[in-house]
Formats: sequence, C-alpha cells, structure tokens
Amino acid sequence: MTPQAAVDAWLAELADQRRLSPHTVGNYRRDLEKLLVASGETPLANLQVHHVRRFVAQLHGQGLAGRSLARLLSAWRGFFHWLGERGLIRANPCDGLKPPKSPRLLPKALSVDETARLLDASEDDDPLQDARDLAMFELFYSSGLRLAELVALDVDALNSIAHEGEVRVLGKRSKARLVPVGSKAREALAAWANVRGELALPGEAALFVGQRGRRISPRMVESRLERRAVRLGLPKHVHPHMLRHSFASHVLQSSGDLRAVQEMLGHASIASTQVYTHLDFQHLAKVYDAAHPRAKKRSG
Repeated sequence: MTPQAAVDAWLAELADQRRLSPHTVGNYRRDLEKLLVASGETPLANLQVHHVRRFVAQLHGQGLAGRSLARLLSAWRGFFHWLGERGLIRANPCDGLKPPKSPRLLPKALSVDETARLLDASEDDDPLQDARDLAMFELFYSSGLRLAELVALDVDALNSIAHEGEVRVLGKRSKARLVPVGSKAREALAAWANVRGELALPGEAALFVGQRGRRISPRMVESRLERRAVRLGLPKHVHPHMLRHSFASHVLQSSGDLRAVQEMLGHASIASTQVYTHLDFQHLAKVYDAAHPRAKKRSG
C-alpha cells in the first residue's frame, strides 16, 4: 500500500465508521499531506521519533502555531496507530511527542451593549432576508449554537421552540442536546416563520434558506453577519462564533454557573468552558480599575 493510499483508506474509515464531519476529515487530510511532504522518500515504516520531532520543529519554524501543531500531531498519531493495527509499522513515532506551547488566546466577545446594537438594528433593504437574518442571529446569541448546528436545523424545529422554548441540535460527533431559546429569539423566529414560505422552495426542509430557496450555506451566514456589523460600525470583526462566545460569557457573568454553560455549549470537557471564567475576570478587572479608589492611577 502506498503512503497516499494508506492516508485515503484511513480518512475513508474516519468518515464512514466514526462519522467525522467533512470539515474535520478535510483538516486531517491537510495535516497528513504535510507528513507525506516532510517524510519525502523515507518510508512511513522507517520513521522514528527524531524524524517526527524534526518535522514538527520545521513546521513551527514556518509559522505553524502550537494549537495547529497539536491538531496535526493528533492526526499523525491516529494515522500511525491505524497503520500499527494493520502490521504496517512496528512503533508509533508520535508517541510521547508534545507540540510547542503557544499563548492561549481568549475568545473575543461582544459587550452586552454591542450585542443589543447588533440585534436591535434592521437592514430594511430586503424584508425577507432581514427577518431571516434577525432570526438566525438572535438564535445564535440566545442559545450559543455553533454555525454548523444552526444551518442544519430543519423547519420542524419551530414546533419545540414555540411550545417548549427549546431546540434540539446535533453537535460534534452527532451528539444531541437540548438548549433553551429566549423570548427575543422566539419572537424573531415566529416572524421569520410567517414569511419563510415566500423565500423557501416547495418541500425544502431547512429552517433557514438562501435567496435561491435552498438551505443557507455557512459562508452566507458569515457574510450576512459581517455585513450587518460593518454597516453598524461595530469595532470588531463579528463572526458567528463570536455570538456563541458572547452568549457564554454573558450567561456566566450573570449566573456564575459554569456547568450549565458547559451543557448549553455542548462541551465534552469542563476545561473547554473554563476559558469563559477568564473572560468573566476581565470584566471584573475593568470594573475594579474603574471603580476602586486604590486602583486609580495617582496624578503627578
């Protein structure tokens, strides 16, 4: 089996048996292409730890960040494990290797005022798209959805939203969860439901559709949100994940319930959610610096 054939076989197994998303499989493919380029003429079975360590160092020197290298090493390690299970290599050359550390960047979030400004505005140029956009963005902020989760929603989700005040979404690795939907989002979704039929093609199952009447694409959602934020003069590059971050940080600031935020975001590990405690501390630090007499800089 050639190295490329082995890569193709492993990725096909990830897609067919482990049901990884096309986006994740695509990332793995790019990571493994880097391995094939770095290994050159050296057979995969002959690669050892010092080879892989050198490959990682070279990629780090080319500007690949620690988080990207961690994902890359994870892909390589899984691939070599798969090869080992089939007797194609004797040892996993990635075992024991760790990526270089890089500073952990806190996710950027909108303030409560900025979020209200974004959601209270109206586009007016196209009432149908405006109703759809507001419903999408209110739902992002209300329930902390991922972009893929939002575009995958079908129109029958409106039932549980209207009657139960919650929506069922399929997260990473097809893990389902129920998340609450706030009153503002329910109002926006009801308004969109009233006019959706004017844009959606007959029989289209998607809750949110584009101008051609089919399920809206993730890129179009990003583009519409960015356009809205620029028009309103918001001082940040606003993207769907920022609304998810804003939801998490605002709920945590108000409730302090990290476990509840973890459940609503669909994080498998509490460690993924703990980053929002740092955002909360940033908020507290700003209040302290502005209000505490001993925090103010002395003049002169």
